[in-house]
Amino acid sequence: MSYLMKGVKCCSPVNQMHKVMGALFKTHAIKKISRTLSQLSSEKANSFNYVIVGAGSAGCVLANRLSEDPLSSVLLLEAGPKDTLIGSKRLMWKIHMPAALTYNLCDEKYNWYYHTTAQKHMDNRIMYWPRGRVWGGSSSLNAMVYIRGHAEDYNRWSREGAVGWDYEHCLPYFKKAQKHELGPDLYRGGNGPLYVSRGKTNHPLHHAFLEATQQAGYPFTDDMNGYQQEGFGWMDMTIHQGQRWSTASAYLRPALSRPNLSVAEKTLVTKILFQETKAIGVEYVKNGQRKKAFASKEVILSGGAINSPQLLMLSGIGNADDLKRLGIPVVCHLPGVGQNLQDHLEVYVQQKCTKPITLYNAQKPVNMVRIGLEWLWKFTGEGATAHLESGGFIRSEPGVHHPDIQFHFLPSQVIDHGRVASTMEAYQVHVGPMRATSVGWLKLNSTDPNDHPIIEPNYMSTERDIWEFRQCIKLTREIFAQKAFEKFRGPEIQPGSHVQSDKEIDAFIRQKADSAYHPSCTCKMGQLSDSTAVVDPQTKVIGVENLRVVDASIMPSVVSGNLNAPTIMIAEKAADIIKGLPSLQEKNVPIYKPKTLETQR
Repeated sequence: MSYLMKGVKCCSPVNQMHKVMGALFKTHAIKKISRTLSQLSSEKANSFNYVIVGAGSAGCVLANRLSEDPLSSVLLLEAGPKDTLIGSKRLMWKIHMPAALTYNLCDEKYNWYYHTTAQKHMDNRIMYWPRGRVWGGSSSLNAMVYIRGHAEDYNRWSREGAVGWDYEHCLPYFKKAQKHELGPDLYRGGNGPLYVSRGKTNHPLHHAFLEATQQAGYPFTDDMNGYQQEGFGWMDMTIHQGQRWSTASAYLRPALSRPNLSVAEKTLVTKILFQETKAIGVEYVKNGQRKKAFASKEVILSGGAINSPQLLMLSGIGNADDLKRLGIPVVCHLPGVGQNLQDHLEVYVQQKCTKPITLYNAQKPVNMVRIGLEWLWKFTGEGATAHLESGGFIRSEPGVHHPDIQFHFLPSQVIDHGRVASTMEAYQVHVGPMRATSVGWLKLNSTDPNDHPIIEPNYMSTERDIWEFRQCIKLTREIFAQKAFEKFRGPEIQPGSHVQSDKEIDAFIRQKADSAYHPSCTCKMGQLSDSTAVVDPQTKVIGVENLRVVDASIMPSVVSGNLNAPTIMIAEKAADIIKGLPSLQEKNVPIYKPKTLETQR
C-alpha cells in the first residue's frame, strides 16, 4: 500500500505540472540566452570603432586617415556603386576621363539627381542639382577645378563661431592633402595624396582670355590658391596623368588593403541608432535587407550638404516641431539642421567664334571616338582635360575687400548642364557672385529615406544678389570686348546684343542662371550659444554624444570659390581632431591685399 501511495504521489498532477513548467522554463531560458549570445555575436561582427556614412569627398579622406591606426576599425558605407568595374578605371571611362564629365551630370546611376522647389525669384524655374552617389562622391562628378577660396573666408568662419578654423589653422591641411605638380612652397603641398596639376592644352582661346583680362586692367596671378587670389590665371585641377583624381583615387583605393578598413557600396543608411542621446550605430539597407552596424567610438556623417541633414532629421535630430509633424521621435531639438543653405549661382556668357578652333568639332561622333580611343590607350589628348584651364577672381565694386566674383573660361559652348549638344563654334565664361546674401533651407519630404528632401535655396531673393549678377554680365562683356579677342569674336550668343538695360539683364539672369553645384552650410559649425549651430568647432553634433558631421554642410558660410578642395581640407583637419592630435598651424603667411579699395580693380 505504501508503494502504491508513493506511486500516486510521484504522478500527482501538481507535481507533474511543476516538472513540465520547469522544463519549459529551462528551454525558454536557454533559447533566450542563445538568442542574446547570437545577437551579441552579430553585434560584435558588425561593430567598429568608427562608422562613416558616405564615401564622398570627405568620407574617403576620413576612411584613410582614421584607418592609419591599425588598432582602429573603420566601416565606410556608400549609397552608390564603386567607381571602377572589375577593378578597371578604363571600363568606367565616363567617370575617369576628364573630358567625359557631363555624362555623369546627366546619369542617375552615379548621381542623386536632386531638384529644388520652383524658385519664385527666377521665373518659377525648378533647378537641377546633381550630387555624387558613387565612390568619391561629387569629386567623381565635378569639373575637377581645385580652388581653395580666399584666406579671409576662413578668418570669417572663425568670427562666425568656428574657432580654430581660421586661415592659419586651415592652410596646413590644404597643404597636407596636396601633391602639386609644381612642387611645394609656402602655399602648396608636395607630399599629399591629392594630385593637382595645371592644364596642358595650351589652347589659343585660353591665352586670348588671359590677355584680354590684362587689357581690361586686371592682374595676372600665377597661383590663385596661393598669395594672390585676385586676378586671372591658370586653374589648378585634380587631374593626374590624364585621369580624374577623385578622393576615391587619392585616399580610398590606397587604403583598401588595410585589414581594419571595411567598405560597403550600394548601401543606403536609413537611420542613426541611439541609446538615449548617445549614437551607437546606424541602420542601413543593402540588397533589400535591413541591417545594423555599431560604432564603439563614433558615427560620422559625411553625406554632404543634402544627405547629412536629411539623415539627422530622419534620426530625430532637427527642429522638434517639424519632426513631430512627421511622427519622428525627437532625440534632440536642433533647429539649425537643414537651415542656412547656401550655394553659388552662375550664368554662361557666350560668344560665337569666327575660327574653327573651339571644342565644337571635338564633340562630333567620329572625333569623339578618336579622342576616346587615344585616352583609353594612353590617357592623353583632348580627353585628358576638363578644358576649364583658365579663370579668375575679381571684386564687383570699390570697397569690397576681397574678390566676390568668379570666372571659369571654356573654349566651347555648354547648354543645359551639358545635357544638350553644342550647336556652333563658340566660347564662354561661367561667371557668378561668390558670397550671395540669399539663404535657403531644406526639410524632409517624408519619413521615407528614399524620398528626396524639399530643397529651397531661395535664389536671388535680395537686391544685392540681383545687382551683383548685373555686374557679372557687364564686367564679362568688357573683357570679351578687348583687343585680344578681335580675331575670334563673333556675335554674342547669350545674353545677346538685344539685352542691354538693367531690366533686360535681370530678366536674362532669372531665365538662365543655374547652380554651380556648391550646396553647403546646412549643418553649420558654431558655438553652443548659437541656436542655429548644428556642430561645434570639434565637428561634434550639439546635444548628443558620439556623433559628428564632417563635410561641406558644416561650413558656417560658403567660401569664395569651388567647394571640393575646402571639403577635403575639412576632412583632413577633422581627422586630426578625432584622433586627438593638436591642430597644425602656420602663422603670419602673407596674403595679398589690394593697394586701394577706392577702385574696383
